Amino acid sequence: MGRRKLVVGNWKMNGLRAHLPQVAAIGAEANTHASVEVGLCVPATLILSASEARGGAFIGGQDCHAQDSGAHTGCLSAAMLKEVGATWVIVGHSERRADQHETDADVAAKACAARAQGLKVILCVGESLDTRDAGAALPFVLSQLSASLPQAAAADWLSIAYEPVWCIGTGRIPTMDQISEMHGAIRAALVDAIGADGAHMRILYGGSVNAANAADVFALADVDGGLVGGASLKAESFGPIIAAAAAAG
Repeated sequence: MGRRKLVVGNWKMNGLRAHLPQVAAIGAEANTHASVEVGLCVPATLILSASEARGGAFIGGQDCHAQDSGAHTGCLSAAMLKEVGATWVIVGHSERRADQHETDADVAAKACAARAQGLKVILCVGESLDTRDAGAALPFVLSQLSASLPQAAAADWLSIAYEPVWCIGTGRIPTMDQISEMHGAIRAALVDAIGADGAHMRILYGGSVNAANAADVFALADVDGGLVGGASLKAESFGPIIAAAAAAG
C-alpha cells in the first residue's frame, strides 16, 4: 500500500481569532481531497477554537515540552495540547533549534513525550546554507536524524520533515535532484534504523512549498507531502498545494 500524502501548514507566530474563517476554508478544502491528510499547526492560543472550525483538517501544536508538568514557565506539555484539541505536534523545527538552542536529545525527548500522550509527531531535520555549500548536507542531516529519532519510532505516529533551512521564507528551493537525493537518503537511514517500517514512514518536504512548485516536489519518489509555512495561512494559497498532493497520489 502506498503512503498517503500528508500536507501540514505551520502557522508559526501568526493567527488570531479573526483568522478562524481561514481554518474553516482550509478544512473544507481538505474535505474535497480525502486522499490527502491535511493539518494545521496553529499557535497554542488558537488550538481550541481551530479544533471547532477545522472541518476535514486536523489541528496540531508547534512544540511541546519533554516533561508532563513542572516549573517551566511559558512552556506547554503534550497533555495540555491534547486537552485543547491538538492531535499532532511539530518537534525540532529549525527555528526552535536555532532560537531556543534545542539539541537533538531535546527533540527526541519531546517526541517521546508527545507519543506518550497519543499525539502524532512531525520531527524536523535540515541543514544551513553554510553546511550545504560545504558539501556536508547529507552527513549533517543524517546525523541529526539519527540523534533526534525517538525510541520506538514507528510510521503510525511519526513523520519526518526535511527542511533545507536556507530555503525557509526565502522563496528559494533546491533542485529536484537535490530534494530527491536527500529524501532518498533519509528513507534509507530510516530503514536502517527501524527496519521495514522505515519504508512506510512519511517524509515531508519543508522548504518554501507553494502552488507553483508543489506538483513537481510531490511527484518525487520519497516525498510524501509538505510542511508548509506562509502559503498555509490562506485557503486560496494552501488549497492548490493540497490539490497538487491529491494529484500526485
